[in-house]
Amino acid sequence: MWSLTTAAVTFAVIFPAELPDKSLLASLVLGTRFRTLPVWLGASAAFVVHVVIAVAAGGLLRLLPSTVVDIVVTVLFALGAALLLLGREEEADEVDVPAGVTSTARMFWTSFGVVFVGEWGDITQLATANLAARYDDPLSVGVGAGLALVSVAGLVLLAGNKILQRVPLALVRRGAGLLLAVLALAGLVQLLR
Repeated sequence: MWSLTTAAVTFAVIFPAELPDKSLLASLVLGTRFRTLPVWLGASAAFVVHVVIAVAAGGLLRLLPSTVVDIVVTVLFALGAALLLLGREEEADEVDVPAGVTSTARMFWTSFGVVFVGEWGDITQLATANLAARYDDPLSVGVGAGLALVSVAGLVLLAGNKILQRVPLALVRRGAGLLLAVLALAGLVQLLR
């Protein structure tokens, strides 16, 4: 089953939510120290693994009664919105880069490791699981989330410094929070009907 609409909605939710994320800032730092392509490939591979995990978790949520799933999804979207709208801005952790890293494989695996560790329990992973539970369309949600995360990583690596000079991360964070709040409100309206 494939739905372009579901993939597009997923992309529209995940893309802005990932922009202010610490793992993307870590990727930006890695991109200033290493060649862009191995960093992007490593970060993208880590994102894809997390999308698969999140979609599988969303599939497990679907095993619950539909009202319970709707409540869980709505609450998690509301919590995500609250975290983005009310939370403090996070500083990117300093990325520990091994001395003398020159091989493409080491650049790839360093980038993979940094992003893989940084994404556990991340708002975009939770949102992907929620969307997979809500739409019961793992392929469309997985493709939409995967494309969003890979696109953000590419955008940040190619134009990250210029973007950060023009668009404050706080603004992007608030916009993503508002989008999640709209999804939580839509879920609440659906529950009340």
